[in-house]
Order: sequence, then C-alpha cells, then structure tokens
Amino acid sequence: MDFFPPQKFADSSPYPPVRVQGISRTYAAEMLSNIGSCNSEMSAVSLYIYNNQILKRDFPAFAQCFHKISMVEMQHLDIFSELACLLGADPRLWSYGRNGLGYWSPSCNHYSQKIRDLILNALRGEEDTIRKYKRQMSLIQDCHICDVLRRIILDEEIHVEIFKNMLSWLDSGNPSSFPS
Repeated sequence: MDFFPPQKFADSSPYPPVRVQGISRTYAAEMLSNIGSCNSEMSAVSLYIYNNQILKRDFPAFAQCFHKISMVEMQHLDIFSELACLLGADPRLWSYGRNGLGYWSPSCNHYSQKIRDLILNALRGEEDTIRKYKRQMSLIQDCHICDVLRRIILDEEIHVEIFKNMLSWLDSGNPSSFPS
C-alpha cells in the first residue's frame, strides 16, 4: 500500500484581515512568541525544511508533505509578523524571556534522522502550537487577533492529521516499501 500525500495542506477558508484594535505591548509579546520563540512558526518552518531534505531520498511523499506544510507555516509567520508590527513591536525573530528579548535560534529544534521520531516530533510541535494559540485566544481581548488565531488553528489541525496519517502508514507495516 502506497502513502498518498493529501491534496490540501491548509484549510480552504480565507484568512481574516490582519488588523488590530490598537497598540498593545502584551499582545505584541504574544505575537513575537509566535514568530521567534522555540515554539514558533519560525521553528516549524526551519524544522520542516530540514525534514524535507532528510526524507527526500527514502520517503519522497513524506518529504513533499513537509515542504508544502512549511509553506503554510511561512504564511503564518508572515501574518504574525504583520500583527506584531500593528501592535507596536519590531517583528524580528525574537521573543520575551526571563532575561528580556532573546533571538530565535536553530538550536530550538530537535533534529532527528529516524523517520518515526521525526514525525512524532512534528506532531507534538503542532499539538503544542494549537494549545498555545488556544491559550492566547483566552487571554487576548482583541477580536481581530482571535479571528486570525482561530483560522490558523484550522491549518495546524490539518497538519496534525497529516502527521497522524504518516504514523499510521508506518504502523501498518509498510516501512519496507517506501512511499513515492
């Protein structure tokens, strides 16, 4: 049985307009976290580009999925960067930590070359991101930002399903016949 890549990597509904009710340092810090923390869109983009390269030879269909998902994550990165600007922040790849602002680093990622670990890591990352965005929605009182978070969560849920399907394919006893 072959692994067939999905036809969609993002929800079909349009993204809401990127706007805010006003400048907010608190909300800006949350958006900076979405672009430049270890649990961020930048981390997802960089990890998925790596995973694409690692999987190209033996698992080309999986590699293609990671490539296409990385493009969706880049769109999220752009949206959160724009929100950070509108909220009054400099949208560098950084976030607030215990010692103030800290720059994003590739060391945030766990770089596995084992297929199962690689997919499980991506799955956990997507699930953590969904929880994070839901937490942000409970804190943020700006309906425009919450609409954006709600819409982006729809994409992340699709990514969760894709990674679960990859794991199911591996668990079905097919790893000896690589997907193409």
